[in-house]
Amino acid sequence: MTSIFDFPAAILDHAATRPDHTAVICGDHRLSYRDFVARAEAAAATLHAHGTRPGDAVAIIAASSVDYAVMWQAILRLRATVAPMAPSSTPAQIAAMVADSGTRLVFVDAANRAAFADVLTGQTLVDLDNLDAWIDHGTIAPPLPPLDPGSAFNIIYSSGTTGTPKGIVQSADMRARHITGGKALGYSGDSVTLLSTPLYSNTTLVSFIPTLAWGGTVVLQPKFHAGDWLRLAETHAATHTMLVPVQYRRVLAEPAFDDHSLSFVMKFCTSAPFPGELKAEVLRRMPGGLIEFYGMTEGGVGFMLVAHEFPDKLHTVGRPNDGHAVRIIDEDGNDVPPGTPGEIVGQSPATMNGYRNRPDLTDKAYWTAPDGSKWLRTGDIGRIDEDGFLTLMDRAKDMIISGGFNIYPSDIEAVLLGLPGVREAAVVGVASDRWGETPVAFVVAPGVDAAALKAAANAGLGKTQRLADLVLIDELPRSHIGKVLKRELRDGFAGRVD
Repeated sequence: MTSIFDFPAAILDHAATRPDHTAVICGDHRLSYRDFVARAEAAAATLHAHGTRPGDAVAIIAASSVDYAVMWQAILRLRATVAPMAPSSTPAQIAAMVADSGTRLVFVDAANRAAFADVLTGQTLVDLDNLDAWIDHGTIAPPLPPLDPGSAFNIIYSSGTTGTPKGIVQSADMRARHITGGKALGYSGDSVTLLSTPLYSNTTLVSFIPTLAWGGTVVLQPKFHAGDWLRLAETHAATHTMLVPVQYRRVLAEPAFDDHSLSFVMKFCTSAPFPGELKAEVLRRMPGGLIEFYGMTEGGVGFMLVAHEFPDKLHTVGRPNDGHAVRIIDEDGNDVPPGTPGEIVGQSPATMNGYRNRPDLTDKAYWTAPDGSKWLRTGDIGRIDEDGFLTLMDRAKDMIISGGFNIYPSDIEAVLLGLPGVREAAVVGVASDRWGETPVAFVVAPGVDAAALKAAANAGLGKTQRLADLVLIDELPRSHIGKVLKRELRDGFAGRVD
């Protein structure tokens, strides 16, 4: 077998070589690597006694906690597969995900036991917030099995905003590439990484896993609050963090922001559009570098913008990662000229095994080029400039076709965000008898008159881009990782358009 970075083996090694170094902190609960591994070994032994074997999936439905982190190590220690699931899912979605994973054990905290016990009658539920009552300290974990690079490391279920979530199977090799790539981004035994996004999200895992792999300390904030986040960053002298764009905006808007002493060496962002002006403000007001990642949980091509090195490219998401290939294609599968928008498709070694139990959907996720090569489809529209930097336009499904013209909501949103008083904006297409589709904006702009704002926006837009309606709302609906839920806006629109 090919030798790759072995995450659970590295954690065992940290317990031997730096036992007193802190591994995980959450609130008042913290564990050194010695205690972290001792607890994970006991949990792994108990899992094994309950029949968990290499390749088996084990589900977790809970808020972030020290024992959530412990269970990642315990499950992987057996070469089993972690299946973390979003508590924000509906009972029907949870039931479907658990059934899809094939797990017999589901670790839940108290809130999620209450929410989902009625639909999880075929599984054994284990209280994650009372793990000691379940652990059998009289059992011993088996020797660490050999590592198969192609084995399933974890299953990440998609958000499910359009139906039943799909299980994205990420391999041990795919995660190992995230870990080794993390070394070049500054993760080390001295890193202190502050994470306030959940442990069931790939957004979190791309920082959580490399931090522990290289022997650093993870500080978990189960529920994001900007003021508390600043206090945690200062108290623990955090060197690294992963935030989604809306969290950066809220941190910078915190009235007491300038009262805190921050120690960041590197900050990261992914999962949602990150406006250039916000990146510039982060660079200006927060210490350390800033890196934006663009890509899919499924893998394929990934892009990285080292924002502090390319201040003139903040409107982009950077260039392809080393070893990643990208093509921009039109609706007929033809490569488009440089600077022309098209769908982003890519290839890389860091690509999912596929969607669990759905070979049909896995096949549909790829575009086959005329030469027979397969490229993972992102479903995103973008263009690459002369320097190789990618500018995202929109999701292909969010593009508005009005009177035969392609309209990119991001272009309209950029105009809206440049108007006085506008904090956030999202544009969707709604049905129109006259045009087929026409753009409608949902805007967060306290104290601003909607009619005046619409007029100002339309004055700066092209004729085909002009808004049919503008709706003021208190906040945009978002997923747990900050993505605007445009389907909810579109489905909830109650206005009338021509």
